[in-house]
Amino acid sequence: MAAPDITSTWENMRRGVKDAELLITQKKYNLSMMTSRQVLELMVNYLCSIASVSEDDLASSIDALYDNEWISKTTCEHYHKIRMLGNKAAHEGNDNAYDANQAYHLLSQEVYTFANEYKSKKGRPGSREQGKRFTDGRQGSRNSGSRKGEDRRQGGRNPGDRSSSSRNQRGRSASGSRSTRSRRRPPSSGFSISPTDLIRVAIILAACGAVALAVLLLKPKESDPVDNTSSTPVPTSAFQPTVPPTETPPVETMAPTTPAPVYKTSDALNVRSEPSTAGNKLGLLEAGTIVDYVEDYDNEWAIINYNGTEAYVSSQYLVHD
Repeated sequence: MAAPDITSTWENMRRGVKDAELLITQKKYNLSMMTSRQVLELMVNYLCSIASVSEDDLASSIDALYDNEWISKTTCEHYHKIRMLGNKAAHEGNDNAYDANQAYHLLSQEVYTFANEYKSKKGRPGSREQGKRFTDGRQGSRNSGSRKGEDRRQGGRNPGDRSSSSRNQRGRSASGSRSTRSRRRPPSSGFSISPTDLIRVAIILAACGAVALAVLLLKPKESDPVDNTSSTPVPTSAFQPTVPPTETPPVETMAPTTPAPVYKTSDALNVRSEPSTAGNKLGLLEAGTIVDYVEDYDNEWAIINYNGTEAYVSSQYLVHD
């Protein structure tokens, strides 16, 4: 089978992708999904021509490309998803906005990969080894993207945690040193008495003298009868204990916390009760809507707070500032 002209094929594909996007903006979701399927056929037919694959229908052609290692497993799944959405739009009249956006985004991703591998080489027909390189490159970019996604989710927290931890340690060290300095008095070079010490000694001596005087006055003499009326009142202040001044502990400053990222939708996005397209649809978020992000459920779904309950949305349509 002779390979078609890559220039005309690429122009038709590029025009089809733009048409699919324009139809979505015009809310013609049914036509957009059928256009995405037509672009997919152009891409599959070209790959089949250079891979010497001849099948009767689009589904068999996609499976044959995967079996012969011309496309990766992920690309094969994307091709079938675009094909099924296009068939559903053509045969069942599906006009769902979410399905149209999903077909368009998958198509854009695969057309970009196709352009990097084949259009940049000006359509030189390759061998089985070229198909393997295409598969390996596609899988490598997916793995790289996954690692970058993990770095973003983890890296967004680690630097702040390390910075916050170091500040907390410095704060505790500084407060500990201040507390130690406040408890430890520098040794004096010589003997000295402060005015406070003199006042305390005077109070103690006065209290002792008052107690001794009271004992002498209250003790009866052997020769004289006991006189119950002659007694000198003892000042109550003499029996009050002296309370040393309390030290106010230093106030530790709290380290500033890193603000949580704000997530919003990059396109119209369904909210579902389960992390699956089979889950019940709870609502639809318009593009640019800020969501109450909780955490990632897996590589494809994220958990958000929706109307007071936890719900699930597709994480590929969430972006953060």
